[in-house]
Amino acid sequence: MNCIVVDDEQAAIGIIESYLQKIPSANHIRSFSDSVAALDFVQENDIDLIFLDINMPTLTGLSFLELLKGKSMVILTTAYTEYALEGFKHDVVDYLTKPIAFDRFLEAAQKAHRRLTNKYSSGVDDYIMVKTDRKGKYVRIKFENILYIESLKNYVAIYTKQGDRIVSLLTMKELEERLPSEMFFRTHKSFIISLDQINHLDGGEITLLDCEVRIPLGVTHRDRFFKVLESKIMQ
Repeated sequence: MNCIVVDDEQAAIGIIESYLQKIPSANHIRSFSDSVAALDFVQENDIDLIFLDINMPTLTGLSFLELLKGKSMVILTTAYTEYALEGFKHDVVDYLTKPIAFDRFLEAAQKAHRRLTNKYSSGVDDYIMVKTDRKGKYVRIKFENILYIESLKNYVAIYTKQGDRIVSLLTMKELEERLPSEMFFRTHKSFIISLDQINHLDGGEITLLDCEVRIPLGVTHRDRFFKVLESKIMQ
């Protein structure tokens, strides 16, 4: 992976550079203390992964993410935890809080490497084929397009980013076992959501991106849900 480091603290840059030297799959290209210069560099070069500090002068890490528009994978590095959900909204690979331990750094880098490997693998399993409520009709649904899934007693309804509502004779258990656990979570006996689509958490309800539906977070799923969030973006 071609990597760059963006941080306004030289000490932090030094630590990340030393960690990258220990990871064979990582190719450290360059480091930047100026986030504007870093963004210009990324727009002109093929960079797979950016280690990005959030609290940067002139152009903050979150503004950087907005302008990057998903061109490269990003691992956020910061001393603060309050931006975790905002980073999650931008589909960051991981969220590392300073001081960063090497084992957490390695875990995040390996996660990015798996994502990159899957992206370029011709055999990527990134969709499901579901039988609809119309006889003989099957629909191909990419995982990345699923917003959430709702149980309808003997059926399920799959809602997509494109506004489709696909009804299928499946059970929630079948879907829960088939969908990748790193992308989806069952929040309630009647709902499965895409983790990448989380926008807000408000008590016992979850709001998804570009979706007005409020998804319930069941009491029996709550502890595991927050553990998933913690392991994905908080530590």
